[in-house]
Amino acid sequence: MGRVVSVTAGDKSIKLKIECNKVLEGAKLGDSIATNGTCLTATEIGSDYFTADCMYETVKRTNLKRLKSGDRVNLEKSLTLATPLGGHLVTGDVDCEGQLAGIKNEGIAKIYTIKVENRLMKYIVEKGRVTLDGASLTVVDFTEDTVSVSLIPHTQEMITLGYKSIGSYINVEMDLIGKYVERMLSFKETKEPKKSRVDMNFLAENGFL
Repeated sequence: MGRVVSVTAGDKSIKLKIECNKVLEGAKLGDSIATNGTCLTATEIGSDYFTADCMYETVKRTNLKRLKSGDRVNLEKSLTLATPLGGHLVTGDVDCEGQLAGIKNEGIAKIYTIKVENRLMKYIVEKGRVTLDGASLTVVDFTEDTVSVSLIPHTQEMITLGYKSIGSYINVEMDLIGKYVERMLSFKETKEPKKSRVDMNFLAENGFL
């Protein structure tokens, strides 16, 4: 995690300055650094901070607009082909803000329930994955408009969700595979495909028969 140093408002945009250390190791200007699960481009990198611009689409969709100086944020560099995949593929393109609706103790773990837009719940399956503030988490339960995840004590300490209270806003990204499957199954071409010029006469005229 890192901490917000400043949030500067611009023209339908904000500029973030984030204090951090680990995520800066090997980082270069222009690299992507996921901030609360939102893919941002590092526009300036210092010894213990980076800055990033958030355009209107990002401001509109995510909880970054709600940040203030001192807030914790989850930080992660981009996946590489040599990186072990311990969760699932996360793009950093947030679908919506969810809202923390419940926290329940269950043995050593805590169950966090997040209210999510109903239109996105079609991408949730039992024991599937959901991304909350950039953290890839396993779905333990869901309803028509909520999704629940379970965090062990270590995870509670390592990600922002473990420090949030009821009513907090959380960035939600659904599983990418489900979106592609839905799109392919529902897609209809608007134009008739072009008829191939290759037929029996074409093959005969060109010596293939």
